[in-house]
Amino acid sequence: MITFDSPVLLILLAVLPTLLYLNHLWNKRGAHISFSFTIWQKEVLSKARFIERFALFVSTVAFWCALIALLIAVAGPSISEKERIHLNRGHDILLVLDESPSMAAQDFSPVNRFETAKGVLKDFVGRRNNDSIGIVGFGNQAALRVPPTRDYQTVNDRLGEMKLMEMGQGTAIGMGIAVACVHLQHSRAQNKIVILITDGENNAGEIPPLSAAKIAAEMGVRVYTIGVGTHGEVPIELEDPTTGNIIRGKIESQYDEELLKEISTMTEGKFFPATSPGSLESVFNDIDSLESVQQRVRVDIKTEPIHREFILVALVLLLLTFAIRKIIFREVL
Repeated sequence: MITFDSPVLLILLAVLPTLLYLNHLWNKRGAHISFSFTIWQKEVLSKARFIERFALFVSTVAFWCALIALLIAVAGPSISEKERIHLNRGHDILLVLDESPSMAAQDFSPVNRFETAKGVLKDFVGRRNNDSIGIVGFGNQAALRVPPTRDYQTVNDRLGEMKLMEMGQGTAIGMGIAVACVHLQHSRAQNKIVILITDGENNAGEIPPLSAAKIAAEMGVRVYTIGVGTHGEVPIELEDPTTGNIIRGKIESQYDEELLKEISTMTEGKFFPATSPGSLESVFNDIDSLESVQQRVRVDIKTEPIHREFILVALVLLLLTFAIRKIIFREVL
């Protein structure tokens, strides 16, 4: 943002239109010399008049622009930038997302559960402020996609790149929680949060979900569990990553609600069911409000004077005006 040390001096710019009118448009401004052009050959006259008129136009515009630049320089222009400095640490949050095939179920119109979850997570990340956020994906195994960071653009980019079945076709809920806890163990944040999103029952992985929940509880990690999807038979469509073939059919959908409730209870978190895109958005709005923190922020304003740049521009334009009038018009003064 551009600011001025003496903005009142910019009022002088209002005088310029009057000066322009008096100098170039007023009929009684004088300086008219009657001269007959009939003594010139037509071709020579036409060429000379065009070049001279164009040069005069450039010279005039350069002069008035130089005057404007000088008036702005006198007002003391500066570029000001505000920098928000957080005086207290936010949360450390790990988003743990199920990548198993059942997340391709199409009961979350207009897309499937997986794509809907990614979209809602991106909105959630965009609303957080000063929190370090990371991502863990899980299928048969679990892996860290993004370590906790405040670079929210990177978090959202990695979310967009995640695909179904990259970690296999199982549902290792315990492994997802355990990997998240590993990457929170050295956190110095006052609040460490895991948000688990799944639509299935635990059927893979070396670490049982309740064992992982016990580890989280001992570390002071709060786990919010979200069960997505409707119960019963639902249509599904997904691409086989090995062959590229499209698979369509129906699956019997059901997640282990009791397990998810027990995990959240053990870690002082909360369980949320989500049966539609709207309800999933509401869940994250609730988590947003539950995990709000009072921020102490200092705003620093940095200013960089730029009057020298305007003076330099004015000097160049004045030199251009001087050169045109001396070289083309050969003026004495």
